[in-house]
Amino acid sequence: MTYQSDRWAALGDPMRRAILVRLGRGPLPVGRLAEGLPVSRPAVSQHLKVLKEAGLVRDEAEGTRRIYRIDPAGLGEIRRWLDQFWDNALAAFAAEADRDDEPAGRETPT
Repeated sequence: MTYQSDRWAALGDPMRRAILVRLGRGPLPVGRLAEGLPVSRPAVSQHLKVLKEAGLVRDEAEGTRRIYRIDPAGLGEIRRWLDQFWDNALAAFAAEADRDDEPAGRETPT
């Protein structure tokens, strides 16, 4: 499995997506991440391990605990991949808008 496909596989789990949403608000330790989630703290740690291996989160020691945060490089790769669809949609929209701006041609006799 490639590094990028690991990212997509990691995002396939709704709990991991929920964890990323929480980390999107700012860095947190595991205990705070687990608060209010319907899984145990060890389960959150396992999800964080998968997200970290996929390059979507990173952690750093702060005293006796580890603080997790989104890894912008990993998430950026996913965003760039998704942007290709947005770029295509924008190009199609611009082409359609340009076509609507063209002066109406002469009507052809029937």
